[in-house]
Amino acid sequence: MKNSISKKIYFFFNTDEENVDEHLPRNYFLLLISNIFTKLGDTLSNPKTVLTWVMNYINAPVYMISFIVPIRESGSMLPQIFLASFVKTKEKRKWIYVIGSILQFLAILLIGITAYFFEGIFAGSLIIFFLIVFSLARSLCSVSSKDVLGKTIPKDKRGKLKGYTVSVSGVLVLLAGLFMMYKSKSGASLLFYSGILVFASAMWLISAFIYSKIKEDKSKIQENKNTWKEVIQRIKIVKKDTHFRNFIIARSLLLCSALTAPFYVLLAQENIGKESYLLGLFIIANGVASILSAPVWGKMADVSSKNVMALATIIASGLGIAMFIIIEIFTDFSKIFWLYPVAFFILGIAHSGVRLGRKTYVVNMAEGNKRTDYVSVSNTIIGLILLVTGGISALASLFSVELVLLVLSMFGILGAFLSYKLPNVEAE
Repeated sequence: MKNSISKKIYFFFNTDEENVDEHLPRNYFLLLISNIFTKLGDTLSNPKTVLTWVMNYINAPVYMISFIVPIRESGSMLPQIFLASFVKTKEKRKWIYVIGSILQFLAILLIGITAYFFEGIFAGSLIIFFLIVFSLARSLCSVSSKDVLGKTIPKDKRGKLKGYTVSVSGVLVLLAGLFMMYKSKSGASLLFYSGILVFASAMWLISAFIYSKIKEDKSKIQENKNTWKEVIQRIKIVKKDTHFRNFIIARSLLLCSALTAPFYVLLAQENIGKESYLLGLFIIANGVASILSAPVWGKMADVSSKNVMALATIIASGLGIAMFIIIEIFTDFSKIFWLYPVAFFILGIAHSGVRLGRKTYVVNMAEGNKRTDYVSVSNTIIGLILLVTGGISALASLFSVELVLLVLSMFGILGAFLSYKLPNVEAE
């Protein structure tokens, strides 16, 4: 019965195929459902929206709130160069993902409990600590999941799978946003916001259970070696491999789509106000953007993921420049209510493309353990860049939010150009 459902779902999304490996429909189905749950959990605990909202609600200091986005994003990337050695010693790498998901469940659960029982500096400190744990656990999932994806799903189906995952989860996010907006307008309580986080945590627990059912072939294992020596050898890839080095440079400049998101929220608060229903509107805008754009980006990524990276970043950068002009020159337009949800919607489309494009690109660049090296090294380097850039952006935003938006957008234009110049790995 389960195999029949899996096959029906697989052929529904892949109508151009007839004969496939016996485990492919099952794995496609399990990866799709598992990733849908984690995507929903990510949205309901997003540091750019929900977590920032909750920390402000419990009177955590502003300087602590400014750290949560860089910690959440970079903390999941920095350890990956060390974790890659551990991952490569395991024949079945899905279990690393399962462990990481369970740890993420515990971390978000404890953040929800902390938000309900504590407040102020103490609550903020605990939340940051649990967020660090969450980020470290996320790094386990990031390194292992790309390898499992590469082993279980054919190259020409990976982008489409990611696109459908984001699209289906976007429907659930849309419903969650509508519900949160309704509750916010009627006076949502601390119990409600804490409950959202507790509910979000359960998504990773469900995902871990589903992921454990994937049929994964054994990987070629590597014996334990000196970790630091391994790390140094892995970093040398950047120097020796020109293609990989150019990808990292391009990817570092694509961060504009991620780093600019909080500043759209700040601009809305400055020019419109801090009404609680804005939280629901931003979540809805992001959810609708995923529903509409992810399948399109996915199909495009299976043809050329580097072109997806370039086009999506151009959209994000163009939007940032347009917003700067509106805020600085056409000030009357900056008071229009619908401007910010619409801008966040467009940014959501662009960011969906950037993420899907660069993830598909790095998975398709190599096979086996080399893929694990590429993922871990690139994520560790980007984690460092993100932490530094995020800190500088947070400091600069104290002086001019719209100027930070402009500078990040200009970097994005350069990143789009460099992405376009990369080789097309889907043609290999």
